Amino acid sequence: MSTRAILVGVDFGKGDFEASLDELSLLSQSAGAEPILTITCKRSSPDAALFVGSGKADEIAHAVADVESDIVIFNHALSPAQQRNLERHLKVRVVDRTSLILDIFAQRARSHEGKVQIELAQLQHLATRLIRGWTHLERQKGGIGLRGPGETQLETDRRLLGERVKALKAKMEKLHKQRETQRRSRGRSQTFSVSLVGYTNAGKSTLFNSLTKADAYAADQLFATLDTTSRRLYLGDAGGVVISDTVGFIRELPHQLVAAFRATLEETIHADLLIHVVDASSPVRSDQILQVNHVLKEIGADHIPQLLVWNKIDLASMEPRFEIGEYDKIERVFLSARTGAGMEYLRHAVADYAKLDAIKRGTPAVEVELNDARFN
Repeated sequence: MSTRAILVGVDFGKGDFEASLDELSLLSQSAGAEPILTITCKRSSPDAALFVGSGKADEIAHAVADVESDIVIFNHALSPAQQRNLERHLKVRVVDRTSLILDIFAQRARSHEGKVQIELAQLQHLATRLIRGWTHLERQKGGIGLRGPGETQLETDRRLLGERVKALKAKMEKLHKQRETQRRSRGRSQTFSVSLVGYTNAGKSTLFNSLTKADAYAADQLFATLDTTSRRLYLGDAGGVVISDTVGFIRELPHQLVAAFRATLEETIHADLLIHVVDASSPVRSDQILQVNHVLKEIGADHIPQLLVWNKIDLASMEPRFEIGEYDKIERVFLSARTGAGMEYLRHAVADYAKLDAIKRGTPAVEVELNDARFN
């Protein structure tokens, strides 16, 4: 039985309020919740204690009782104090946007690296929530074999959490070094590398599968892909390139995730070309492009050449085509990864970038053998 959820959104006059609420509903469903009611209000700024103010908090509390909701999900990042106050007021569990995204990531991570990353992000988020206000953390330890130097449960939790975070960071550093070794091996072989980036659910994995004939998990849901998958793609006289499918971006991506998924996003940082996949059928596609570019800037990948791919043209009633920019390079491709319409334009575009890169490096654009086990 799914968790019955009430969604709460506060309109601060930013302009993308409706799209953000639709996204919250999709996020909630991706996490396994069933949104049964959405409550909204307008404010100029958040209330310090309850985020929404006491009157609106009372309205939410009545709604929780009326519809027998199990959880209340806020479309915003809540402070630890606000979350605690709301849970006391509403008498149910309160989850903010950050916790919701972390929960989805925890469910979807498949690789060892992905699981380590998400646990680290969750623990760093939890660390800010260890406050004395949580009554279950205030109990003194006691009893035979448990008596210590007067350490409270809160202090114990903080210490254990700190030790676990330290261990996970060390593990991430080791994985980071392994990835660097693999990348240097690719660099020595002069392999042209391409990363797919884009807003979550833009169709990156479907495009990746269509290009490489791989079987990466693709679904019409948010954050279907969390772990980077790389494959070799042969492009005729342009030789071989390595293409990587990466995690989708989202507005207000929690900073813990940008930091914790550093290694996954490093595939993006070190790519020679970014294929920025856009959902052509989305009414807020322009805003999503801006959001993706914002995150790319945050992780230091805004200097890498971009090829804009408008995907899902079959849903947007568009025709497959391409647009030429300066220097006679293809800058935009309109295609459908699902039907295959326009895919040949993308292959030509990537081949052109690979040839140009080979000329710059002064190396022939020929297919090379890779030592990285992921491509064999």
